[in-house]
Order: sequence, then structure tokens, then C-alpha cells
Amino acid sequence: MPVQVAHYMHDGEARWGVVHGRRIAPLPQRHASTAAFVEDGIDQAWRSTPAEASIPLDAVTLLSPITRDRLFVCQGINYASHVRESGMDPARIGFNTLFTKASSCMVSAFADVERPRHVRLLDYEIELGLVLRRPLTSAATIGEDDLSDWLAGVTIVNDVSARDVQLPQAQFYKGKSYRTFGPIGPYLVLLNKAEWQRWPELRMQLHVNRKLRQNAYCGDMIFKPHQTLSEISALHDLHPGDLIATGTPAGCAARAPGKLAMWMFRHVLSERDKWQLFIKKGMANPAYLQPGDIMHASIRTDDGAIDLGEQANKIRGT
Repeated sequence: MPVQVAHYMHDGEARWGVVHGRRIAPLPQRHASTAAFVEDGIDQAWRSTPAEASIPLDAVTLLSPITRDRLFVCQGINYASHVRESGMDPARIGFNTLFTKASSCMVSAFADVERPRHVRLLDYEIELGLVLRRPLTSAATIGEDDLSDWLAGVTIVNDVSARDVQLPQAQFYKGKSYRTFGPIGPYLVLLNKAEWQRWPELRMQLHVNRKLRQNAYCGDMIFKPHQTLSEISALHDLHPGDLIATGTPAGCAARAPGKLAMWMFRHVLSERDKWQLFIKKGMANPAYLQPGDIMHASIRTDDGAIDLGEQANKIRGT
């Protein structure tokens, strides 16, 4: 049975515990980071029982289950539906797009998202987050049945993005790393070997002001978790608690221009004029996030057997 692990603040102290219904069973040890929990507390979490749940969930403030000392790796254009809405052909995506977000953008599943004053094209991206269980410090070939050996669990990630920075400046890191641009959680959900086989059945849904914007199964990924882990292992080290956000499906506010506009972009307009037109058209798109909007994001199997919880984040700014 999946285990919902919460990182929370209670009586002025940050603790880790296991969620049983509407109550939390505190873990006996204090863990200063996600890495410390994964290395020293994960076995205790698996042994937790409802009888130990002594704290009402409503009595705590939930924190991000991934602490800011962890690496935040992301995949781009990893769902065929999102590739198509971005104006590209999924059959021509021949490589895995990898980048990072600043760990300082990580916030809780219920934190406000602050829109910087100069940003007007603010977008959302629900994603499945993979959390490392043990060090991956040399090139390895990881099979699709090996996920439980390398991954501790999963969590919800919202890869909030300033499209008017990311795209005109070709700056994925800059456009996606403003503070509060990384709501994570509410839980780190631990999975056993059999449950890891069900990751393709996880359904991602994101609503804005209770209107459904994104709705897709994780199985639609182009590059699967075991492939991504194998590729990253040849690039750099990963450590317990590090986070990989695996891409988003269709339904984002940003959409590709029509064929005529694309032709003009390529053959008529200067680079400067092209992006000025992109921003102008985006300003008229009501799907971009505005101050006061509220995003709700959830990931779960249709039968509810694996449930990552639900985020609720309000947009702040001018």
C-alpha cells in the first residue's frame, strides 16, 4: 500500500510523518532534509501504523516534501500532446530535453505563487515528480522493472513558467526559476515494487478556477522514467532526495501560432518583431494566469489506490 509522507510544521518545529486518513503519525527521528529522511527515515515510514497517528492533519502547516538543498531536474516536451500543441511533430522528437530549475523556487503545495511585475504570460505545467532513493553516481542502464531500486517515491510538481521570459530569451532556467515557481507536494508518496509498475496509470489533472485545463495519463510520456534515469546517470550525479520533474501534457496556456503566423515568423519578421508579436498575442489569451486565479493540481490512479494528494495555489502579483 502506498505511503503518504508529509513534511510539516507543528508547534514551531519541522517534522516528518505518515498520513493516515486525516491524521499524521510523527516519525520518531528528526530529519533536516529530504535526503536525511530518505536515507534514515524511509524504513520507519513504511512501518508506520494508523494507531500512531496522533496529530490532526488540519493542525499542521504542510511544507514542500523536497527541501531546497536538493537538485531540481526537469524534462521538457516529454508528452506527445504537449509537443503537438507547441507546433512540433512528436515523431521528430529524437532526444530527451533536460534542464534544471533553481531549488530556491520550491514551495509547498498550498503556497501562493508570486507573479513578478515584468511577467505577463504566466503559465502552469502539472508534472509527475520522481524522487531518488539512493546515489546514482556513474553511468547505469536502468530497466523499466528497476525503478523501486533507484526511486523512493513520487510527488506532484507544478512547473510554473514565465513564457515571455522563457521563449523570447531562450532561457528555460531563467523563465522557470523565479521564487515560488515550483509548488511541490503535498506528499512524497512511497511505492513498493508492484506499485511502481502502475506509474503509467497515474492521471494528472490541473484546474484553474475549477475549470479543467490539463487531463492526461503519465503513460503518455515519450521518454519513460527508466530511460531518463539511465541518460542522466551518464551526465552527472544524483543523490537521495533529488527531484526529477518528468514533463507536462497538453493544456498549457501557451500554444503554437497558426501556419500563416509561423511562416511569417520564419520568413518575414525579424527576431525582435517576432517575439513582440508573440507577447502581444499572448496578452490577449485569457488562459494565462492572472492575480487571484487559483490552480488545483492532482495526480492519482482512477481507482484511487495511488493518490498523491492535491495542490491549491493562488496567484499573487500586480
